[in-house]
Amino acid sequence: MAFTLSISDFEAQLNDFRLPLRSHALNKLMEHKADAPEAEEVANMHCHTFFSFNAYNHSPSSLAWLGRQRAYKLMGIVDFDVLDGVDEFLEACDLTGVRGSAGIETRVYVPEFAAYEMNSPGEPGILYHMGIGFTTSQVKPEALAILKELRTQSSQRNMGLVQRVNNYLFPVTIDYEADVLPLTPNGNATERHIVAAYLMASARRFYHSEGEQIGFWAARLQMSEGEVSSAMQNMAGFQNIVRSKLMKKGGVGYVQPGEDTFPPIEKLHTMILACDALPCAAWLDGTTSGEQRIEELLQLLIDKGAVALNIVPDRNWDIKDPATRQLKVAKLYEVVELAREFDLPLNIGTEMNTFGQKLVDDFNAPELQPVIADFIEGAYFIYGHTVMQRHVGLGYQSEWAKSHLPTRRQRNDFYAQIGRLVPPAPTGSGPLTGVTSAMSPTEVLAHVS
Repeated sequence: MAFTLSISDFEAQLNDFRLPLRSHALNKLMEHKADAPEAEEVANMHCHTFFSFNAYNHSPSSLAWLGRQRAYKLMGIVDFDVLDGVDEFLEACDLTGVRGSAGIETRVYVPEFAAYEMNSPGEPGILYHMGIGFTTSQVKPEALAILKELRTQSSQRNMGLVQRVNNYLFPVTIDYEADVLPLTPNGNATERHIVAAYLMASARRFYHSEGEQIGFWAARLQMSEGEVSSAMQNMAGFQNIVRSKLMKKGGVGYVQPGEDTFPPIEKLHTMILACDALPCAAWLDGTTSGEQRIEELLQLLIDKGAVALNIVPDRNWDIKDPATRQLKVAKLYEVVELAREFDLPLNIGTEMNTFGQKLVDDFNAPELQPVIADFIEGAYFIYGHTVMQRHVGLGYQSEWAKSHLPTRRQRNDFYAQIGRLVPPAPTGSGPLTGVTSAMSPTEVLAHVS
């Protein structure tokens, strides 16, 4: 008797580590559920995939399907240190009808702010920084060399971390290649993968006695057995506790980064520009010493090539303490106003790389209403650049754009308009067919309207 797979079976296959199976599953889902709900004007342009770490285990294909089924009009992926998911995600968005973008995130060193904490608390001079608007995983040699360097440095940091934590957690130890890398689809592990490997190792070690496992973690985490037992009822939350106590500042696995720990920001920008993508600053919440000098910091980053600003809205308003919420909402409004003045489109999203983070921001939250239009405009902008660069080679960084749209504001407005007018379509089809560099921006807009 033939075995028939269900919709849920195909949805599960979207997160398989084998790309052919993911692609087959997405095509089958599109066959079975051809009618999509009408897309709403909401966006999550900052979703990590399982190529770095997604708390819900979403692959690029799975995120495109999620966007379609949840009626999110725009979505973007961002992975730490790699571009492994770019082609898969953008092709899946072509199929599902989601307006998609793709980016990368890493940490860099900024010597001009060496004395200040910026968006990496407790780490002066270290900056989480991004590139957005990539159009392919197949990059030029000069970009590939830098990407390989990022991956190598990440692996070396991870192996050093495992060695230090192994010494502390003995007899619960792991092997980086044997226990951690198999948890990833393409060998790009994060601290969260390492934590998962340690929890699996402790479960194997103490399989015969839950009490011994609880006692082990209570001693190593300096918590009571009751606290550990309670925390382990929610293993996702317990993973966050283990990571915080062992691998973050003050933990046995942590090493304070310096100027040689991460690449200089200029090197990352070299890679981003070689891919015709967009350097993008990243905002935390305005409370660190560096972000209290945010105008100076943004001007510095703009001078180095940044043309957009990433914000994670949820951590700037969805806060229980009223005083903290009031402060961070005010800081959010301030940085959005500054982005308007500096002509920096916003790339916003929830990240999805920590358990409990939302699938999409609450676009109905009263606190976000003054800035929602900026969020949506930024999402259309980055999609507009992506579709123009990917299909006709006339993205934001192109000589065509620099010639016809010499200011950032002109380019921002143009690509946002393109983002609104041009729906997703495979290369060689859709409204951009026939667009050439001989056309002016006005002619392009008329052509696609």
